[in-house]
Amino acid sequence: MPGAPIIVSALFGAADHAALDGLRRRHFPPERNQLPAHLTLFHHLPPHLAPELRQRLAAETRGIAAPRARIAGLRNLGRGVALRIESPELEEIRARLADAFAMLLTPQDRAGWRPHVTIQNKVEPAEARALLHALEADFRPRPRPLAIAGLASWWYRGGPWEPISRHMFA
Repeated sequence: MPGAPIIVSALFGAADHAALDGLRRRHFPPERNQLPAHLTLFHHLPPHLAPELRQRLAAETRGIAAPRARIAGLRNLGRGVALRIESPELEEIRARLADAFAMLLTPQDRAGWRPHVTIQNKVEPAEARALLHALEADFRPRPRPLAIAGLASWWYRGGPWEPISRHMFA
């Protein structure tokens, strides 16, 4: 797969994935929505890292309990809205991977991680503000955690992501 950058994401448990993806389908412009709901850890790793990345993701998940996570609030993206995610354990995993690949990270991936699930993007700012205000009116912290089931890597070729590997937590 020469030339295709690699994306790394967290995988949600089935029920949370369905709920988050339902929100995304309701609010994301349909002509631009090529992906299900996702939580990106890295946006652009070099393609030659695929074998080492597979090994590192396996080591981070094999026999390890899933990291705790929660939906902590809403985030204004300017031209969209996201759910802000808090997970110190997932942040530790990402930090270890970032340290391992530090010299190869793009500026976006070096800039610090602000975990979120985008449910609307690429709309006019007024439309984004309206959705943010509507969601804020009903937002309550969930009593149960957000299920993080695993980690995955993907080839990015400008459209839907192509799977490379999936690594599930114990």
